[in-house]
Amino acid sequence: MAKYIAQIIVLGTQVVGRAFARALRQEIAASQEAAKRAGGGSQGAKRAAANARTGLSLEEALKILNVERPDQKELIEKNYKYLMEANDRVKGGSFYLQSKIVRAKERIDEELQHSHKTTGAEPLKDETK
Repeated sequence: MAKYIAQIIVLGTQVVGRAFARALRQEIAASQEAAKRAGGGSQGAKRAAANARTGLSLEEALKILNVERPDQKELIEKNYKYLMEANDRVKGGSFYLQSKIVRAKERIDEELQHSHKTTGAEPLKDETK
């Protein structure tokens, strides 16, 4: 009986291990593809790194804050403040949604800082802090 249980455990571990390895390969391939689509080269790699750091792509961040471009600073600030207040836990809001809103703003701010470094323009001040 113990022999069969051991065999089941070994087989189960192998199946899970193969599935994990396959998922990891797919994730790496998807990340590389996203880097290529984001502009390729070092710019694409920087964007992929920023996506990994914040957990959001720039496109997702723009959708969360309901803007079309990252350079719409006033609209981003207005929507950020509104969404943070609307999701305040004191008012019955969601901490999870607030954290997604904060991450979205961080992702857009990071994109703006990167674009200002590459263009040589003045970096933006973060007025939310």
